[in-house]
Amino acid sequence: MRGGTVFDGRGGAGRVLDVAVRAGRITAVGPSLPGKGRDEIDARGLAVSPGFIDIHSHGDGSLGEDPRAESVIRQGITTIIVGQDGSSRGDDPGDLTPWRQRLEAARPAVNVATMIGLGTVRGAVVGNADRPATAAELQRMVSMVTRAVAAGACGASSGLEYTPGAFASREELIALCRPLASKGLVYATHMRNEDDRLLDSIDESIAVAAGAKCGLQVSHLKTQGPRNWGRLDDAFARIQRAKAGGMDIAFDRYPYIAYQTGLTNLFPVWSRDGGTDGFLMRLADPVVNGRIRAETLAKVELIGGWDNVMIASVRAAEDRAAEGRRLGAYAASSGTDPYELTVAMLRRNNGSIGMVGFAMSEENLDRILAHPLGMVCSDGGAYAVEGPTRRGSPHPRGGGSFPRVLGRYVRERKALTLEQAIHKMTAFPASRAQLRDRGTIAVGQSADLVVFDASRVADMATYDQPFQYPVGITLVVVNGQVAMRDGARQPTHVGRPLVPAP
Repeated sequence: MRGGTVFDGRGGAGRVLDVAVRAGRITAVGPSLPGKGRDEIDARGLAVSPGFIDIHSHGDGSLGEDPRAESVIRQGITTIIVGQDGSSRGDDPGDLTPWRQRLEAARPAVNVATMIGLGTVRGAVVGNADRPATAAELQRMVSMVTRAVAAGACGASSGLEYTPGAFASREELIALCRPLASKGLVYATHMRNEDDRLLDSIDESIAVAAGAKCGLQVSHLKTQGPRNWGRLDDAFARIQRAKAGGMDIAFDRYPYIAYQTGLTNLFPVWSRDGGTDGFLMRLADPVVNGRIRAETLAKVELIGGWDNVMIASVRAAEDRAAEGRRLGAYAASSGTDPYELTVAMLRRNNGSIGMVGFAMSEENLDRILAHPLGMVCSDGGAYAVEGPTRRGSPHPRGGGSFPRVLGRYVRERKALTLEQAIHKMTAFPASRAQLRDRGTIAVGQSADLVVFDASRVADMATYDQPFQYPVGITLVVVNGQVAMRDGARQPTHVGRPLVPAP
């Protein structure tokens, strides 16, 4: 690569340099390197960065269907960290070998590291019941985490707004996170609450990490609902106090003011005891449903009403017209009560409906992205504008997060500098996942690289039209092989499973 402005990922200013790559490794970095490469890439006028690392990805859900990972590669992402929100793959959560074998067989275009999902662990041992684990069950769960860590998991994750993870006590979480400490790995948590009980949830997360003596990664930090937007300073203060006290703590965030989750997340956790069967059974009981309705309406009010809820995906063909529609307007178009329509759709789809909720502040997002303990994530899946993974109306973050930070939040809003943003996308997440040979441009490092036009890079995916790729990403290199050049994908898929190197 000749004459690009090279940002090494450590947070310093870019310098005009050449970068030489051979056999998957960076072999030289410097001005006007001698010799001639088999492939000479003119990077003059462009930024050269380490390949972006998505610290919180759900790409594991579709790589088996479509290993191209188009929406990932085209953002400049070369490594994804999966197993998030308490959910990881595999019949035996502690055995990563089958997962790794399936991943290698799929030949993905991106590198993949995984956490072990503590919700998956609880589901495998305790099931979906809202009850404490017995001593024997807890021992089995700890054994699963210990085996996964030994096999190369880069941390453990929880999803405490989702079942069955929501039924885990603080003490259970501490016990499950203790195996992380000896390896220096982190506990990544989708906290128990991100709106009215945000501060209590941060306190709980810090207490779990302190009790387990491990690091803490707060997943997709947010202040949800207008009445909670003013709590960001208090949230930062708690995190900074923990940092000052010696805790290895950080957080991540995607660059959008709407979130995506399951529609059942609008409903109280207690109503989801027993999984989908228990949930649908309670909805069928008029008395219990009355209580559920009251709590659900309170949640909807918190985020600003039914028109702040957009249907992202359904399973039932008869509800396909709802995808991409706001629930308030969709219900009004048929003269139906929004709550009753929601319940009817959940019944038809066996509880499996995705939603996007609009509930966050742009000003807070600026501050979260700029905070020195924050890094960038997508919290999105991997899909393509054509093929088997084009379905529903997904959140645009899956196809636009990293270019959106560079375009909207660096170039336009100036919330952070280009070198800060690159650090939050490269060396910082690499260090959190202990991927020692990724995330920086230096001799000996794995050659994961991205070249982009800082004056033009931008996301194109929107809530109405999510299946659009970003612009301004000109070259992506994974493990020394070109994966995309000038918008054209290369047939080479050289992504691989990655493990931490403590």
